[in-house]
Amino acid sequence: MSEPAAAPTAGEDADRGTGAARAAGLVEPRTRLQAPRPRALAFTLRTLGPLALLGGWALASATGALTQDVLASPAQVAEAVGELWGNGQLADALTVSLTRAGLGLLIGATTGLVLGVVTGFFRLGEELLDSAVQVLRTVPFLALVPLFMVWFGITETAKVALIGVATTFPMYVSTSGGVRNTDRKLIEAMRSFGLGRWAIVRTVVLPGALPALLSGLRLSMTLSVIALIAAEEINSTEGIGYLMAQAQNYSRTDILAVCILIYGLLGLTADGVVRLLERVLMPWRKATQGAAR
Repeated sequence: MSEPAAAPTAGEDADRGTGAARAAGLVEPRTRLQAPRPRALAFTLRTLGPLALLGGWALASATGALTQDVLASPAQVAEAVGELWGNGQLADALTVSLTRAGLGLLIGATTGLVLGVVTGFFRLGEELLDSAVQVLRTVPFLALVPLFMVWFGITETAKVALIGVATTFPMYVSTSGGVRNTDRKLIEAMRSFGLGRWAIVRTVVLPGALPALLSGLRLSMTLSVIALIAAEEINSTEGIGYLMAQAQNYSRTDILAVCILIYGLLGLTADGVVRLLERVLMPWRKATQGAAR
């Protein structure tokens, strides 16, 4: 009596499938895995662009292609930073400007978050509020400067309100879209367990919409810096905008360059803060992006 034939193993089945695919003229897919890039190398590559701009600026100033009355040299700008920091003007201006931008961002981002959740999750909220918010969103926030000056006068309230309005709508659009894209089956499952609407929003909707929320926050933080520049043009007596106005009156291109660089660094810092939040709140996203590159 002959013994029964042994069942093919998984490896043998795979070899047979590969052979059949090759015989049919199919190409075997190859998975390309890229080794993670060292942080030092990534940081170096990111700094090449700014260093190239700085080198071109210094070269143009040294050769006379860029005169001081047009734009001060990097060395003169560095001296201006030391001068402003030494007499305390730069520290005071930074404190005032950061306070304005922070308060406006807090008000705007919170308002946009609440409105986005209400219109994205509740049908009645969408029907009542979305059309009105969309109309207001199309109005450029710079067009509100004269109106705010009439309402609030030349006060800090007008400046903070302008930044708040500018930062509300990016957060609103991102939040509303993220909430609407939440898996409805998951929401119904949570309702079957007896969770109320606000509990579902807190435990399901907001965590699911987190990527959209952080994207909206990034846009809002960037716009807070842009709106800060516009707000500080409203007859400011403090802040970076006031330094710029004084430098313009005395044709100090070195101080003007300092103020412009500060605005740029504020925007870069805001973007870095959101990137840090993404790494902390969504660690899986970094791993996925690293595997895909």
